[in-house]
Formats: sequence, structure tokens, C-alpha cells
Amino acid sequence: MDDIARLKELISESESIVFFGGAGVSTESGIPDFRSANGLYSAQKVYGYPPEQLLSSSFFKIKPDLFFRYYKENLIHAGAKPNAAHIAIFELEKAGRLTAVVTQNIDGLHQAAGSVNVLELHGSNHRKVCMACGKQYDLDYVLDPAHSDGVIPKCEACGGTVRPDVVLYEEPLDQRVMDAAIAAISAADCLIVGGTSLAVYPAAGLLNYFRGSHLVLVNKSVTPFDDQADLVIHEPIGVVFAAVMEEMGL
Repeated sequence: MDDIARLKELISESESIVFFGGAGVSTESGIPDFRSANGLYSAQKVYGYPPEQLLSSSFFKIKPDLFFRYYKENLIHAGAKPNAAHIAIFELEKAGRLTAVVTQNIDGLHQAAGSVNVLELHGSNHRKVCMACGKQYDLDYVLDPAHSDGVIPKCEACGGTVRPDVVLYEEPLDQRVMDAAIAAISAADCLIVGGTSLAVYPAAGLLNYFRGSHLVLVNKSVTPFDDQADLVIHEPIGVVFAAVMEEMGL
């Protein structure tokens, strides 16, 4: 039995699937992985710092101009559309087989594809909040130069800095989101992990809460959990899910 047929079989046997995804889910939508070799090289060459430093809480505090320049030029992809993986995951949710999406991505593409129960571990590009008064804004507000002092978005109500509602390096994950992700994964009978190297903690540690029957890993490169999985596919996740959905007639 080939990998696609086996994945179809595991999905068909499962009634409570959770999908846990990372940057590789969105690269096929044209959103680059800033932690790739090319992303690291580009950040260092153009901005003078690696991405992990540019997107850290301490860097945001001391160099907000450069933080927002990097953020606006590299982490916002307003024209990106859901790919085959996002659509397939939504179809599984619509069919009543998938109970939750746990994502490390901040692009909102799962919601754009139609998914409802999406747990965003690292926040969302589509939510912004004033650090002074708490007023909330959307992505369009931040992209409008009329609302910025240089490149730094400012609140129309109080003049405070409007920051993206995302988790920066050195900041803790939202415990409520983590608790919901743990609950969903703990209750799942099948966990499909895709587009993530499972090298970033505490997110990668979520796999330790899975107690179900089938663990599936779909990633182009090897992960530390490959030897624990029932099925490992080292292929682009969009290609894999497109083939599975065709096999299932969805």
C-alpha cells in the first residue's frame, strides 16, 4: 500500500482528527519560511540581524522602527490564498472528521479556507492592538501609511503604538490557547502533523499529549518524531493532501 492510500485509510478509520501545522503548510501559498537558509541569509544581509533577533520582544522595545520595517516587508502577505492543504483540512472539518486545527502560523489561511476551530499558538497577523489603551485594529489599519509615524503604527484613539497580536521571541505563548490545544490533541484519535520540523518548543512538545491510535507526519525533511509515527511522508503537504482528497472524492 502506498503512502497516499495508507493516509486515506487512517483518515477513514478516524472520527476525531486534529491537524497540527507549521510554516510548511503555507509555503505552497507563496509565504516563505523566514527560518529557512534563504530567509536567514536575507534578514542578515538586508537588516543586519537574524530573524529571531528582529522578531524578539527586546528588539521590538529598543528598535521598533527596524522591527516594523522587517515585519511589514517580510511577515505580511495580504495576497496569499489557501492552498490544497488548507482546503483539505477544511473539508475534513466540514465532514465532521476533524475537530481542531492547531497552527504555528500567523497568516490566517486556515480561516480563509473555511476552518472554524483554529487554535493559533503564535497569534494572528489579522489582529492588532494598541499597547496603551487596548483598542483593537485589523491588518488594513497597520498597512495604511496614514496611521503610522514613519513605519510605526499609531492608535487613532490615544496615539499609542499598535503592535501585531503575535507572540514574539522571548514572550510566552497564550496559556488559554495552549490549554485548548492540549485538550484537543489529548482527545484526538488521529493526529496529523504537517509542515513543521518539530524543532521549536514549547509548541513541539504538544505531541507528547497525544494518546490516540494514529500519528501521521507529513514534512519535506526528517523530524525528531519520525520514529514514533505510524506514517511518515517526506513530501510537500499540499501535494499530499490534494492526492488524498482526490482519493476520498472530496
